Amino acid sequence: MILTQTPYRMSFFGGGTDYPNYYAQNGGQVLSTTFNKYCYISCRKLPPFFEHKHRIVYSLVEDIIRISDIKHPAVRAILSEFETEHGLEIHHDGDLPARAGLGSSSSFVVGLIHALRAMNGQISSKKFLADEALRIEQDVLAETVGSQDQIAAAYGGFNNIIFNTDKSYVVRPVIAKKKRLSDLNQNLMLFFTGLTRFASEIAKHQVNKTAENNSSLHLMSEQVDEALSILASSTQSLDDFGELLDDAWQLKKGLSDKISSSIVNEIYEAARSNGALGGKLLGAGGGGFILLYAKPEMQNKIKEALHQLIHIPFKFESSGSTISIYQPE
Repeated sequence: MILTQTPYRMSFFGGGTDYPNYYAQNGGQVLSTTFNKYCYISCRKLPPFFEHKHRIVYSLVEDIIRISDIKHPAVRAILSEFETEHGLEIHHDGDLPARAGLGSSSSFVVGLIHALRAMNGQISSKKFLADEALRIEQDVLAETVGSQDQIAAAYGGFNNIIFNTDKSYVVRPVIAKKKRLSDLNQNLMLFFTGLTRFASEIAKHQVNKTAENNSSLHLMSEQVDEALSILASSTQSLDDFGELLDDAWQLKKGLSDKISSSIVNEIYEAARSNGALGGKLLGAGGGGFILLYAKPEMQNKIKEALHQLIHIPFKFESSGSTISIYQPE
């Protein structure tokens, strides 16, 4: 049996500039980190004693004979691309809900590719995993998705990911003192709004308005440089990072009327009224997880104000997708 562990990500700045139709013309960049909540994929050869050849277990259980009959689009695409003669049993488990703005779909794709290649005795570099996940999601499945989630899930860590006009990318680890990043971690709060959505539907609306939003996307890319400067500084207040998050959220909401909602706006304003300096919905928007920046002494007050939401403590992580169990048959 093979078990992969692939982290979820939170994106701070630059989201939206990682869509190919934007960065192929302008270049783009994001600032993001992975954190210690994971997607787990277990994979083993299925003994030939059953009526079905493959079993896929996620929110549904699929017992099927032909790969083409698999309902889960990513599993169907990956198994079709990575041809296998023997039957497989694949299980998915996640620490947090799917369709909630944490890049979970890409974590799933990266983790499954990693598991299948390990089962075949193949070592996968971080770049290979990111590139293959991008190819599967953007080319094979033809989904309207950005390019940051696949890279973050594969590489892990706190990174400035730069997208070039030739569609290549560069992953630059953030240069900041350990205590600076630790303080940032302590000043961030993550809450689940209870709302889930299909990110591709929101993304299509946003992508269709790329030309109209070009100036806003350019400003969002510039915010990455500003955030990096704050993190690298030994004199500038870290609270400026929180206030910049608020600026970014206001810009992001303007990209599409599907990104926020009255419920989300009420949550955000309640957090701001009780001490949060800034924050944003993670991912494409519409629901999912909301990230807030607040000084530790204000956080209990914010928890009380948002008592109807689930608070998720977390820590930054740097492992990326890893093989947790390797027991080849």
